[in-house]
Amino acid sequence: MRHHSLSRESLGFLLGFVGVVIFAATLPVTRLALEGFSPWFITFGRAALAAIAASIGLVVARQRLHDSDTGRIALAALFLVFGFPAFANIALQTVPAAHGGVVLGILPLATAVFAAIIAGERPSGLFWFASLAGAALVVAFALRNDAGGLALGDIWLFCAAISASIGYVISGGLSRRMAGWVVISRALVLALPLSFAGSLLTWRPEFADASLRAWAAFFYLGLGSMFAGFWFWNAGLALGGIARVGQVQLLQTFFTVFFAWTLLAEPIGADTLIFAAGVSAFVWLGRKARGA
Repeated sequence: MRHHSLSRESLGFLLGFVGVVIFAATLPVTRLALEGFSPWFITFGRAALAAIAASIGLVVARQRLHDSDTGRIALAALFLVFGFPAFANIALQTVPAAHGGVVLGILPLATAVFAAIIAGERPSGLFWFASLAGAALVVAFALRNDAGGLALGDIWLFCAAISASIGYVISGGLSRRMAGWVVISRALVLALPLSFAGSLLTWRPEFADASLRAWAAFFYLGLGSMFAGFWFWNAGLALGGIARVGQVQLLQTFFTVFFAWTLLAEPIGADTLIFAAGVSAFVWLGRKARGA
């Protein structure tokens, strides 16, 4: 029995790790996709592509598409399927992927803050200290090269973080009644009419001449970041436990920086790594303070 338990936990850790790696590549791969497509086509197109995969998954698993949760699933779709990708895509037109990775590294902590506010929880003073300190560190990182104030790209990144945080809180509540991958899959399918129409409206003839790597990046965002990543992540949490597997997310910022360096040849300074480590440390502290 002990051996079986360890095997189950190890598999969960591995699946969660794969999910984090898939998510971590999202920003650098988005920069590649932007070489051939507009931010809006990527937003709608990747959602439509992911919805096709999600539809197949739901049919195979014999999951219902409509019930009393449909309204909240639609709200989750607004923030996760459209809000976060759109804001991030716009931001990445002007900021490096590694920079975006550090700024969005605050996402787990921001999600916990919104969860506390929406659920009316009263976390400890240590949690709020970690949240405020982490947010201050991210703002300091964003301001370090912009003496006159926040760059527009950073503002879009903050909007992306807020959108994703609210979306995760909504989907997290739904995940108490259904698997996490079912939540995102139903959100994708529910949003398909809008994402398909948006894809058609934002398509431009010159997109057909996009490079092979731009097309590969587009398909990765749709099938990887928006679908497979959620499946691996949620399967990992279910098998290995949130407390253990959830800590893997602390590595996501560093993987994003790594992919920005390898895929885009972005120069990575010591300051970027220091800020990334600082943000991850405050995220870890916030989780410990919440008992997560």
